Amino acid sequence: MTVTALPDLSGRTILQVIPELSAGGAERTTLEVAEAIIEAGGRAIVASEGGRLVSALEAAGGEHVDLGLSTKNPVAVISNAGKLASLIEDQGIDLVHARSRAPAWSALWAARRTGTAFVTTYHGAYSGRSALKKVYNSVMARGDVVIANSEWTADHVQTVHGVQGARLVTIPRGVDFDVFDAGLVTSERVDAIRQAWQLEAANPTLLLLPGRLTSWKGQLVAINAFSKLDESLRAGAILILAGDAQGRDKYREELEKAIAALGLEHAVRIVGHTEDMAAAYAASDIVLAPSIRPEAFGRVAAEASAMGKPVIAADHGGQREIIVDRKTGLRVEPGNPSSLATAIGALLALEAPERQALGEAGRLYVKDRFSKRGLQAATLSVYERVFDAREEPLS
Repeated sequence: MTVTALPDLSGRTILQVIPELSAGGAERTTLEVAEAIIEAGGRAIVASEGGRLVSALEAAGGEHVDLGLSTKNPVAVISNAGKLASLIEDQGIDLVHARSRAPAWSALWAARRTGTAFVTTYHGAYSGRSALKKVYNSVMARGDVVIANSEWTADHVQTVHGVQGARLVTIPRGVDFDVFDAGLVTSERVDAIRQAWQLEAANPTLLLLPGRLTSWKGQLVAINAFSKLDESLRAGAILILAGDAQGRDKYREELEKAIAALGLEHAVRIVGHTEDMAAAYAASDIVLAPSIRPEAFGRVAAEASAMGKPVIAADHGGQREIIVDRKTGLRVEPGNPSSLATAIGALLALEAPERQALGEAGRLYVKDRFSKRGLQAATLSVYERVFDAREEPLS
């Protein structure tokens, strides 16, 4: 993705719909695209149930409409379709961009009712084998244009939904290099992270696994892998699990019990949500992304690489497009603690300059391929193409 100039969206109003505007990858992309719409002269509206990023959206000049879009209740989904149709008509919305299945059904029906352009971004693999679940998932492939956030996701959309040709566009998630730049992170910010994580002055080697506390992110795999390390390697290391439970209190308890059962209370810490992720990466030595299910893109792998950190990632999904095995990091068998332990041991056994060389190779690789600006320009170019196609005179 090399084009970074934004098309002119003067006079255009774009509505993005998403369940919540919290801290996930799809939510962050929603904010980044809203920023670009405003910069390009357009009006950016986001409909969701709200979340941490609403204030950032509004600070950028965007508008938020509070709707209960996370519900999967059929009656509520139909009701939301009516509310979105009214919003489209009242605000003169030119294009609706859906980023999740339940609100996408509401948005699709509203767009069709009002004759409005409809675009989707396929942010995940959306598991489901039953005929009903496949139909439910198919809404993400019903856009005038379907955006896939990695080549892996694009292959999935082609295979499962048969979307091909110009209707399917691959736009990888972008890293904000104005945020994830090691040279911009002050020592004070790193010290604040270390204090929040209650780290001693001994400067242990830090392994960081960022991600919400859910089983498919692989926290249990990492805990078990850490327990398998040779004691000589594990002695000077600490594993940090950074992320919200988001109501999954039983899973957090499961993690805590596993840590205690393995006698790792001194070496594994669950630290909750971390707002300053650039500083968190800067404070770390090795970053883990051991997701059990395929990541559609792999935000952690990309951001950590941008910060010059070697990454150990599960060898499936979009992460394979980010981590070059044994050149910018290591890829391991998904869900296999022994495979992950071997990789962690290999990086811990390296001298610091050798780990830094891996991280620097990753930084250069990501810098060349996965930029926030590239994502913004490519997404707005899709909007422009959809507008142009709808305005072509009938032959």
